[in-house]
Amino acid sequence: MLQTEFEIETRGAGLVEFTGQVARWVSGQGDGVLTLMVRHTSASLLIQENADPDVQVDLLGFFERLVPAGDDPSMRWLTHVLEGPDDMPAHIKASLLPVSLQIPVRDGRMRLGTWQGIYLFEHRARPHRRRVAAHFSADRAG
Repeated sequence: MLQTEFEIETRGAGLVEFTGQVARWVSGQGDGVLTLMVRHTSASLLIQENADPDVQVDLLGFFERLVPAGDDPSMRWLTHVLEGPDDMPAHIKASLLPVSLQIPVRDGRMRLGTWQGIYLFEHRARPHRRRVAAHFSADRAG
């Protein structure tokens, strides 16, 4: 069993890929299961395509339309508004998307698909330093 924490710098709302950091950490660890969990209530984790950056642009646009900023007239019903117009919508987005992931590891390599990457999805408008807890459990068989 191994544990660590990844620190991800964001530039505001959007997706930040950190597949390489995770791959380096599990490299050489054999077979097992990797669990990642974002330690914040206004960000999410995704496994998503990493070949075409338009996918990230479209995902961000979709969630901005699905849950607009708190100062949008359609969001007048919000009561948690003290931390700015992006805060409660960020919590809503994080409640709709995964905050943890499990990834099988074989021979020290994550079993991701060809075009898959691991992303932190920042839902707040301003930059943040996010922490992602990682836990690797090695298989006991063999």
